[in-house]
Amino acid sequence: MNILGINAYHGNSSAAIISDGRLVTAVEEERFNRVKYAAGFPAQAISHCLSEAGLTIQEVDHVAVPRNQWARLGTKLYYAMRMPRFAIERARALKRFSGIHEELARTCGVDPAVIRPQYHRVEHHVAHLASTFFVSPFDQAAVLSADGLGDFASTMWATGQGNHLKVHGSIAFPHSLGLYYTAISQYLGFWKFGDEYKVMGLAAYGSPGFKDEFRRIVLESANANGIGFKLGLQYFTHHRDGPEMTWRDGSKTPVLGRLFSPYLAQRLGAARVPDQPLEQKHSDIAATLQAVLEEAYFAMLNALCRNTGQKAICLAGGVAFNCVANGGIFEHTPFTDVYVQPAAGDAGLAVGSAYYVYHQVLGQPRAFVMDHAYWGPQYTPEQIAKAVAASDAANRDCKIARLAEDELLRTTAAHIADGKVVGWFQGRQEWGPRALGNRSILVDPRRAEMKDILNARIKHREPFRPFAPSILEEATGDYFEQSSPSPFMNLAYRVRADKRDVIPAPTHVDGTGRLQTVSRRTNLLYWSLIREFQRLTGVPVLLNTSFNENEPIVLKPEEAIDCFLRTKMEVLVVGNHVIQKPPQAPEPRPTFDSPTPPVPHARRSE
Repeated sequence: MNILGINAYHGNSSAAIISDGRLVTAVEEERFNRVKYAAGFPAQAISHCLSEAGLTIQEVDHVAVPRNQWARLGTKLYYAMRMPRFAIERARALKRFSGIHEELARTCGVDPAVIRPQYHRVEHHVAHLASTFFVSPFDQAAVLSADGLGDFASTMWATGQGNHLKVHGSIAFPHSLGLYYTAISQYLGFWKFGDEYKVMGLAAYGSPGFKDEFRRIVLESANANGIGFKLGLQYFTHHRDGPEMTWRDGSKTPVLGRLFSPYLAQRLGAARVPDQPLEQKHSDIAATLQAVLEEAYFAMLNALCRNTGQKAICLAGGVAFNCVANGGIFEHTPFTDVYVQPAAGDAGLAVGSAYYVYHQVLGQPRAFVMDHAYWGPQYTPEQIAKAVAASDAANRDCKIARLAEDELLRTTAAHIADGKVVGWFQGRQEWGPRALGNRSILVDPRRAEMKDILNARIKHREPFRPFAPSILEEATGDYFEQSSPSPFMNLAYRVRADKRDVIPAPTHVDGTGRLQTVSRRTNLLYWSLIREFQRLTGVPVLLNTSFNENEPIVLKPEEAIDCFLRTKMEVLVVGNHVIQKPPQAPEPRPTFDSPTPPVPHARRSE
């Protein structure tokens, strides 16, 4: 049985295919069209899925789409009458979704009459719930989805048991923790789609001194079971005008209109203009934003734990990318096990809708656990060799060597230990937004200056944003105060006090690290590289950041080579090829013209 899941006409458009209950592949459209968070129809992602599965579209039995036009119909009609412009946009979206069959046929180059899968409309948050529980290692668990908005809901919770999800409740538009976080991010001058994670990093530089005001922005409003919240709507505009979103054009990054009202600026002061210098006040507002999100988040999780009696929690939705909040679950709730799949945001809806159909609709038993993120495209040694030979590397006096695996690992670890910036391109691409050791840029975590060097030479991003440590899974408890695995970089743990000077580069100003625990079982090559670095240095950690330069993570070997050549990366390891640039004159320590936060200090917990 073959099921194709499609997240279309929404940010992070994507596709996934499962055959007889096993995930074959999953990939975001942005990796092909090179547009960050691409919306539109994921034609190239679908083509890849079918090719990887060895299927034609005629062999697909079911197509699952994470959008249900009938969900909360009364709420939709109510707001349609109040906001005609928003109603027109919803009508356009419905028209696009009604044409998916024809678009699918066009993508596959066939007559619509020859493809006859059964189509399933799965509600947005139900698909989120399914995307995490049905691929988790738990037979039973509490499940929570929280994001901005989908099918006119922002939050949903359930219990998962075996191959069944039982939904217990939801929170409808206009109340949304996701929209709350986005609105305050906009107020702080971070307007780009997906900028919320930047503000999460900025929060560590401030103290939550605006809690009294923010507790009027996010209000306690529990239902009979103790779960829930409300927004102080006078601080927002989306309930009056509709959240302005542009999802139609897959060739452009989605855009969100302004979400905060003049009243917010009246209460907090003038909004920051993008590129204006950051002041301590901005860091303090970011810290308060994060602290109040955590209050609401932990309150829901504690109530969910009490109501369900479960000890394991599965999380999904954009809020589940808040690794700082996730890292606090063990301390602030009774849950003992946490699972967040690598594409917890809307890209994951493709997987979730497909597994919902397989288990909940068709009643099939579970037999799959997503214990790694390597579900994207891969390239053969021949394809990589061809890309290297066709590149301009030799013409730039680069040294190119093709090495056996043991020598490759020793050479790469030595380059990293020597302070070089190394691009690492191996195997199948990661599913989700994080580079997890197959499309990564790697540096020595012992060198505090590496954070600034990466920003100056390659990433060109705000200097207050932290980088992530990859650590051998078995060494986690030696370096962090928690030892539970975090294979997908979705949890931040406090670095042990005696280790902060050992790995200063990926340790954030508040003493935490958004870590990736690397398992020998799921990524032997990357595990072996870290182990070789440990043999050389005594440290079982690498600093890992995504292989890109203000673009989606590189997909093809040609893109990896191009990124390597146009930036100041010094070494590229692509497959079993090592490409090294000729020695350059030493550079002065980097300085930044971009906005920087005030002198760092750790965020106080209150």
